[in-house]
Amino acid sequence: MYLLSFIILLSYMVGSIPTALIIGRLKGIDIRSIGSGNMGSTNVIRALGFKWGMVVQVLDILKGLVAVLLIARLHYGDIPFTNRTPFDDFTLIQIIAGISAVAGHIWSAFARFRGGKGINTSAGMLLGIAPIDISIAILVFLIVLMTSGYVSLGSILAAISLPATIFLRFNVFHAEIPGYHTLIVFCSLIAVLLVYTHRSNIKRLLHGQENRFEKIRIFSRRTR
Repeated sequence: MYLLSFIILLSYMVGSIPTALIIGRLKGIDIRSIGSGNMGSTNVIRALGFKWGMVVQVLDILKGLVAVLLIARLHYGDIPFTNRTPFDDFTLIQIIAGISAVAGHIWSAFARFRGGKGINTSAGMLLGIAPIDISIAILVFLIVLMTSGYVSLGSILAAISLPATIFLRFNVFHAEIPGYHTLIVFCSLIAVLLVYTHRSNIKRLLHGQENRFEKIRIFSRRTR
């Protein structure tokens, strides 16, 4: 139990690393006092430009990958409880480590329990667990972003598309997905969490007040 607790704590602390805040301070600003005040890559793009926003995005994705591909491997032996899921013990430990990293990103221990909205760290976690499905979700994000210019809308629809993709692959295309029934519930809960963290963006989208990246609307520009 102590080892699992250590993995949860270490994953949470890695997820808590406030990459946007660190990059902002290196550039002489407090990202929490600019734009939306959110410590995510989108706000960094607005404040510091595309290059630094991508740096934050990659680092936030790596936090999820580190949790599931490296920290989870610290566990050895039997897990300290009965595994009633269809996953093997290691995959279950990966899921626990990944969720801990996402929680750290959203509620950072280094930033008074404020953080980002969890999209990038969740993407990193799921790249290590369900690479095909998260790749489709990333494609959905890019299509929505390039057609609408809204990062938040792309993130929300990508989150929703993840369990939808798993459902369709298993039930329509009859793909073999180990632990399907548990995985779709898990991804659905992740989607609900990410939609919840975007609740303020949803309000702004409904009122036509959400910030839009016009320069990213590639498809829109080409059709003019």
